Amino acid sequence: MTTTADRPVVVIGAGPAGLAAAAHLTERGIDALVLEAGPTAATAVRAWSHVRLFSTWGELTDPAAEKLLAPTGWSKPDADTYPTGGDWAERYLQPLADVLAERVRYGATVTGVSRLGRDRIVDADRDEQPFTVRITLADGAEQRILARAVIDASGTWSTPGPIGADGLPALGEHAAAARISYRIPDLKDPAVRARYAGRRTAVIGSGASAFTALAGLAALARDEEGTRAVWILRRGISGSTFGGGSADQLPARGALGLAAKATVDDGYADAVTGFRTDAVEPDGEGRLVLVGEDGRRLDAVDEVIVLTGLRPDLSFLSELRLGLDERLQAPVELAPLIDPNQHSCGTVYPHGHKELSHPEQGVYLVGMKSYGRAPTFLAMTGYEQVRSVTAAIAGDLEAADRVELTLPETGVCGGAGLFDDPTAAPAEGGGCCAPAPALVQIGTTTSAAPSAEDTAPGGCCG
Repeated sequence: MTTTADRPVVVIGAGPAGLAAAAHLTERGIDALVLEAGPTAATAVRAWSHVRLFSTWGELTDPAAEKLLAPTGWSKPDADTYPTGGDWAERYLQPLADVLAERVRYGATVTGVSRLGRDRIVDADRDEQPFTVRITLADGAEQRILARAVIDASGTWSTPGPIGADGLPALGEHAAAARISYRIPDLKDPAVRARYAGRRTAVIGSGASAFTALAGLAALARDEEGTRAVWILRRGISGSTFGGGSADQLPARGALGLAAKATVDDGYADAVTGFRTDAVEPDGEGRLVLVGEDGRRLDAVDEVIVLTGLRPDLSFLSELRLGLDERLQAPVELAPLIDPNQHSCGTVYPHGHKELSHPEQGVYLVGMKSYGRAPTFLAMTGYEQVRSVTAAIAGDLEAADRVELTLPETGVCGGAGLFDDPTAAPAEGGGCCAPAPALVQIGTTTSAAPSAEDTAPGGCCG
């Protein structure tokens, strides 16, 4: 009979963090098995292949992965250039998965994780039992895999936030699904372009993904007469609304906010502030009317793009004893470092296996999944997380504790309970627009070209 240590470490998700985890495990001589629900590596990244990241290639590859790739003749792209999601998948993530070969299994959807013979109630010999990972294959067949540890790097892409400011779908949101999208539109696709050209589109959200969508719609409006956007924000507009601008240590991220500002300044979009959507109603002519919690009704729109953040799917982890923050659904030790109610400067204090641990020993949530509902996750964060976690699994606590992570700052700090508050003044000064819904013009015309997107599209809450 084999021991728990003889089992593989199961990694859920063949995205950036999951593949990096497998690379680190392989480097340490630990058997890894990556389970990916999609047919290829980086299925989620490919879903936003048209979006350009605001991190450079130099910040998007993992050192252990590079070592695995080197013997294949792979060469790292120019470190100072900005790839699209498609570039990232094709030039790095898929080649890495190919090198890992049989360690990556496609079409394997994880439906449950537990301890062998122990539900979450049972204490007896719990830590000595291997993990049991239940999967469903593409043909519908079910299998069980036993593991010594589980690294969940499945991300949050599959569960976007709804329109409703209370975290629930707005009334009528499901019924209007044909005219609502929760992704950044690929306006180079003729079918997608036709959907928005010459129409009025509401963009709900205030993060990097909303900025990207607004800049794209502005470019479309320059070519297609009648194209118009209305930008809906739950809070007022302040100096921090558009990110750090020139103060952002990631220049492309700062430029992205300036591009969104220019969209309004140049007259391609109206901004509605302090509006919390309660209902989505048809107007009788095939358009949609957004109704606020205060009863205010906005002018009808043809389409709605909802970019209000993402949230983790924890359903298949229900039999594990997880220690999650009650608000963010992130590990309790990590949550204070990333809580947008407290701060939003974009800088995360060093963290690794200790902050990512749970009462259930041997299970870790990494990558975007580790942030729960918190925004602004960068790839380099995930790479450092898995380096520490895999070292801990290997028993190398010296390396696991040696976490050195300093992320670039946005140049904007909020917090002190002000996150998503439509009436609060920004922490760094400046004025907020009145909380009542209003159309506003922001400043004077600013020249700013559409720029790059977050490494985690949709990860900034609106």
